[in-house]
Amino acid sequence: MATETERKFLIRGEEYKSEVFRSMHLTQGYLCSTPKCSARVRISDDRGFLTLKGPSDARGLSRFEWEKEIPLSEARDLIPLCVSGLIDKTRHLVRNTDGRHVWEIDEFHGDNEGLVVAEIEISSDDDPFDRPSWLGEEVTGLRRYYNSSLSRHPFKDW
Repeated sequence: MATETERKFLIRGEEYKSEVFRSMHLTQGYLCSTPKCSARVRISDDRGFLTLKGPSDARGLSRFEWEKEIPLSEARDLIPLCVSGLIDKTRHLVRNTDGRHVWEIDEFHGDNEGLVVAEIEISSDDDPFDRPSWLGEEVTGLRRYYNSSLSRHPFKDW
């Protein structure tokens, strides 16, 4: 069992695209999502995952996360069971200039088209990291930017 600590930011422009070293297509849905726990099924290219996440801490930085890879066929079978609002996005990976971190930049499609968010996983709340010039406003802890919220209240409706 692990605790995930991450920071989340909006992106300015498309400058980051020249730094991408890998991209993948993600489709995900939520089997349930409550303030106490969310259960997510994800298809990442040709792999399936089941993830449970606990509530965020007071600052929105850390929370419990448990993830298991499952057969792709099982993930495909679970997607239709998800509550409304699938998340469709392309995830781009960019190495941070500090050499210790990788940015996960999610470019959303469908009902969340136009939203681009970068996350960086850090080892602790005070773990320093370089901030690239394309990084915009920090949105860590703002629930409207959580994927579980975007599935129910998409960006197009803001």
